[in-house]
Amino acid sequence: MAHELPTRIVHDPSRGFTRLPRTSLVPHPDLVVGIDARREDECVRARMYGPAVPSVSGYEHEVTLRVRPREVRSVAARLRRLWRDEFVALRPVDADGFPLAQGFPYADDVDLTARPEAELRAALDGLALYGAQLLFDVLLGGEDEALKLFRGLLADTLGGAGPLRVRFHSDLYLPWPMLCLSAAPQEREPSLEEVFARFLGYRHQIEQTGGDAYALVPDDRDPPPRDAPAVSLNHDTAVDPEGRTRAADVAAALADGGTLVERTTRADLERALRDPCLDEQLMYFWCHGHFTASGDEPPYLVLKLTDQLAIDAYTLRAHRPPPGACVPFRPFVLLNACYAGLPGNADLAYLGRALFAAGASGILGPQVEMPQPFAAEYALAFVTRYLTGEDTAGAIAHALARHFADTCRNPLGFAYALHSGMDTRLERTA
Repeated sequence: MAHELPTRIVHDPSRGFTRLPRTSLVPHPDLVVGIDARREDECVRARMYGPAVPSVSGYEHEVTLRVRPREVRSVAARLRRLWRDEFVALRPVDADGFPLAQGFPYADDVDLTARPEAELRAALDGLALYGAQLLFDVLLGGEDEALKLFRGLLADTLGGAGPLRVRFHSDLYLPWPMLCLSAAPQEREPSLEEVFARFLGYRHQIEQTGGDAYALVPDDRDPPPRDAPAVSLNHDTAVDPEGRTRAADVAAALADGGTLVERTTRADLERALRDPCLDEQLMYFWCHGHFTASGDEPPYLVLKLTDQLAIDAYTLRAHRPPPGACVPFRPFVLLNACYAGLPGNADLAYLGRALFAAGASGILGPQVEMPQPFAAEYALAFVTRYLTGEDTAGAIAHALARHFADTCRNPLGFAYALHSGMDTRLERTA
């Protein structure tokens, strides 16, 4: 005798085929570059596919790289230090080695158009040189035919006309927007515009995905109705107490036309995280970030608000209820804290991993120690555009990288890394 087996639907994004799942409406990237480096003692595998890449009999382009993950991470860390030491902290000197001006002009000023062109080009040339070295000489270095074919095809694709939507799905968390195309041989000095155009962050929309944190099944339930965008400002009020940056303007932009919640202590954040009805579309953090370590464990990111109590991945994990016990929670998170765009080396201690596990749709943060004036200016431009609901996070981040390069001659927009969320857009009811 036939019996109907009991069934339990655990994930029904189409609501019984009554609507298309939200995730199916997101367009596929033009280019996906996969870097598989799961074990330190094994070679790295690379693959490449997407509409922007010529196909080979319908298969992905794939190659074994001649590099170990440890070396790639080491050179990436060196590149980040170079941006900090030889750009952000650059102090131009005269012929006798004495500083030409007080302070650090490349950190104090957002607009660098007044800097001497030769001085600025020399700094940018160094950043571009080592950005290209990491991508083509270290990660993709080698002289066997398969590697040369893969490297040349990737260079041609990234160097082609028109911006692409690029996803680096990688176990190696590299500063992809800070990487560069190799310089073309030429008899004259390249212009600043030509140097800027070598950076991948100038040429393309870029997001980083990879690892288990990005493989989580998205919560595709409809959010509760909202009358206005729900945003939060989580900040350390001791940052820039004299008001020398645009931080106050960022706070005003967040409050303009939306429902703004302000938090200044870890207790405030913990209380919000425990709330099963927490439903924020944009979470903005303006505070200091640094890496700390416990014993022999890898370093992990810690944020501190006004009370200076550490906030890390375990803070979120301890206080956030399981997704099934909460309303849909898919905030885009702008972590405007130094090094907040870095994942560190600790899996469960990675703050971004905990945010994704809680439901975050994307995370944007700096890869280097970001000067406060630029960080505030960048945040003001980003939140102002994002809150309109007209543009995606990837499009805004790309437009800002170009804006600061073209109008301010400042490359620090390339130092903001987008972890997932390239197609995330703020949903407005009106």
